[in-house]
Amino acid sequence: MYPLGATYDGAGVNFALFSQVAERVELCLFDDQDNESRVELTEQNSYVWHTYLPGIQPGQRYGYRIHGPYNPSQGQWCNPNKLLLDPYAKAIEGNIDGDESLYSYWFNDSSNPSNMNDLDSAPHMMKAAVINPFFDWGSDRHPYIPYSDCVIYEAHVRGMTNLNKNVPPEIRGTYAGLAHPSVIEYLKKLGVNAIELMPIHQFINDPFLQEKG
Repeated sequence: MYPLGATYDGAGVNFALFSQVAERVELCLFDDQDNESRVELTEQNSYVWHTYLPGIQPGQRYGYRIHGPYNPSQGQWCNPNKLLLDPYAKAIEGNIDGDESLYSYWFNDSSNPSNMNDLDSAPHMMKAAVINPFFDWGSDRHPYIPYSDCVIYEAHVRGMTNLNKNVPPEIRGTYAGLAHPSVIEYLKKLGVNAIELMPIHQFINDPFLQEKG
C-alpha cells in the first residue's frame, strides 16, 4: 500500500494513490506511441488505492482516472474523462497545451460548472513517469560538515551558470554545469562549503499569459 506514488523495486512497480471520494480508480499506462491501457485498482485500504504490477520498468508513463461524485458546489470534481497527475510523481513528462479538454468547464459556458466537460484530456496532458531510485555513488562520500561550520551559498542552477563563460554552453543551466570545476573553484575561493539550490520543480507556462506575450 505505501509509500504513495510509483515505487520501483527492481522487479516491478507499486502504484498507490490516496482518494477519499473515489468510487473507482483506473491506472492509465502509456506506451511510446501514447497508446493508453487501463488497469483498475481493486485494492483499497484507508482510502489508499493501490496495486503492484510486475515487469513495469523506469520510464513508464502513467496517470489516473477517478470515478466518483461530480458535484462542484460541494467541491467534488470526479471526472474520468480527465487524466490526472499522480500528486506523488517523482518525474513529469510533457506539458499541457491549453486545449479545452484540460478544463472542467466548456469555454462557451464557463459560468456553469455543473455542465461537465467530458472531453478526454489525455492527448493534451502531461504524464507522470516511473523513476529508478537506485544510484551508484561509487567512491563518493558525504562530507558530513557540521552545521555550525557550514558556509551556505544559495543559488539558482541556471543563474549560477548561464553567464559563466568558463562553463561549456551545452551544460549551462544544468546540474553538470553547476558541478563544473570553474564553479567549484569560485565557490571554494569564497570560502563556501555548502550550496543550497533555489526550488527546482516542474512548472507549466500559463496559456493565458502566453497569449498576452
